[in-house]
Amino acid sequence: QVQFVESGGGLVQPGGSLRLSCAASGSISSIYAMGWYRQAPEKQRELVAHITSSGNTNYADSVKGRFTISRDNAKNTVYLQMNSLKVEDPAVYYCNAYRWSTLGRRDYWGQGTQVTVSS
Repeated sequence: QVQFVESGGGLVQPGGSLRLSCAASGSISSIYAMGWYRQAPEKQRELVAHITSSGNTNYADSVKGRFTISRDNAKNTVYLQMNSLKVEDPAVYYCNAYRWSTLGRRDYWGQGTQVTVSS
């Protein structure tokens, strides 16, 4: 199992910034990538960004140029710097990690942290 400690969510005005952190522990060897997904009310969970163990990143089109994902391998922590937040960004943001096995992709999820954008 993989456990996560997420932090950094909260309330911010449009145009503001937040930084999410997710520290992983447990069975983290062979984790291929870590990242963030989000889910707004009545919407499906969607990828925000992820970063592989080798540092390759992938972003949703809606956040490109505004969000930056990074990781500290020594701390097993991934960060999401969110700038220029918009009214369409509010959601519960979930930390995610996954590995590949002979059975396919295995995902692990954090408990989520709320991001609210409001004036």
